Amino acid sequence: MPTAYGAEFRPDVIDAARKGEAPLAQIAKDFGLSVTTLKRWIAIAERKESGAGPASGDSAEMRDPGPQHFFGRRLPRRST
Repeated sequence: MPTAYGAEFRPDVIDAARKGEAPLAQIAKDFGLSVTTLKRWIAIAERKESGAGPASGDSAEMRDPGPQHFFGRRLPRRST
């Protein structure tokens, strides 16, 4: 899926946020992003750098959380 931003935009924004020279809210505003988007981009970059797991919501683990539990009981899966 194509991104709405150029290939260099995201790394530049993340670098600016990591410098810590301004609050994340100000950095997001300066670059025309929401704070939530900026925080998500930073988290994705940290996961990629540490190799701690999937860096996107495209993995099977992210799409299918497995059985749901409620008060210790397994609930039936919802049909889709």
